[in-house]
Amino acid sequence: MRLDGVLFFPVTPFDTEGNIAYDVLAEHIEHGVSAGPGAVFVACGTGEFHALGLEEFERAVAVAVETTAGRVPVFAGAGGSVVATKEFIRAAERSGADGVLLLPPYLVTSPDAGLVRYVAESAAVTGLPIIVYQRNNARFTPESAVEVARIPNVVGFKDGLGDLDQMQRVVLAVRAAVDKPFQFFNGLPTAEMTQLAYRGIGVELYSSAVFCFAPEISIGFYNAVRVGDTELTNRFLHEFYKPLVELRDKVPGYAVSLVKAAVRANGLDVGGVRAPLADPSDEHLAALDKIIAAGRALLA
Repeated sequence: MRLDGVLFFPVTPFDTEGNIAYDVLAEHIEHGVSAGPGAVFVACGTGEFHALGLEEFERAVAVAVETTAGRVPVFAGAGGSVVATKEFIRAAERSGADGVLLLPPYLVTSPDAGLVRYVAESAAVTGLPIIVYQRNNARFTPESAVEVARIPNVVGFKDGLGDLDQMQRVVLAVRAAVDKPFQFFNGLPTAEMTQLAYRGIGVELYSSAVFCFAPEISIGFYNAVRVGDTELTNRFLHEFYKPLVELRDKVPGYAVSLVKAAVRANGLDVGGVRAPLADPSDEHLAALDKIIAAGRALLA
C-alpha cells in the first residue's frame, strides 16, 4: 500500500459529558474524506490518542472504517507501554483498520536495541502495515531505523523531530539497505511549515492538521508545492502558516486544541480537549479566526 496526497488526521469529538461523540466523529470524517485526502489517520496525535481508553478507541476506529467505506485507507494510532500497544493494535485490527501508526513508548528513554525491540514486538502481533513514528523519546539512529525497516510489515517512517541532518541519514541508510516499498513522512506539527525542507531530502508525504478544519487551504498549499508555484507557496507560508505556528507555540498542546477549536468554529461541535490539554483563550480564538480568514483569502 503506497500513500499519496494530503494525510487527514481527524480530531476526536467529545460531548458535554466528556464522552466520545461517535456521530460527530463520523460527520467530521465524512466531510474530510469528501475533500479528497490520501488517507485517514484516526485516534493519533491530533485525535488525542493519549487520552483515549481501549474500548472507545476501538469503536472510534470502527466508525472511521465504516465512514470511509474503502474510499481511502484508515490507519489507527497505537503506543504507550508495549503491553498496551499490542492491545491497541489488536483492537485496530478487529475494527478493520488498514494499518497502524506506531507512536513512541511511554515516558522512558531507551537504547537503540530496546527501541528496535519495542517496534518488533508490537509489529509481531499483527499483519497490518505499520508506520513507525520518530518523536520525543523514540529517536532512531540510521542503523536502528534500518533494523525496524527490515521488519516485514513495517512500511514507513514518520519523523517528528525535525533534525534534517539526522533524517537525511536515515533516508539514505534505509533506501540503501531495504529492498521493499517504503515511505517517509514529515510528522512535525503544522508540517506544511517545514515541508519544502523535507522535500529537499526526499520526504514527500506529510500529515496535515489544517486539513481537519480547512481542507481547501491544505489542498491549495499541497497543489502549489506540487506544481512548483513558488509565489503562491510562499504566500501561504507567510500569510497563513507562519502566523498559525506562532499562535500554536504560545501554549503547550495548542497543536491539538487550536485545531479542535477551528473545527468548532466551522460549525461542527467537536467539544473541547481532554486533560491534560487545555482549550484556547478567547483572545487566541479571535486571532485564529483572522488567520484562517487570511488563508481562505489566498484561495481566491
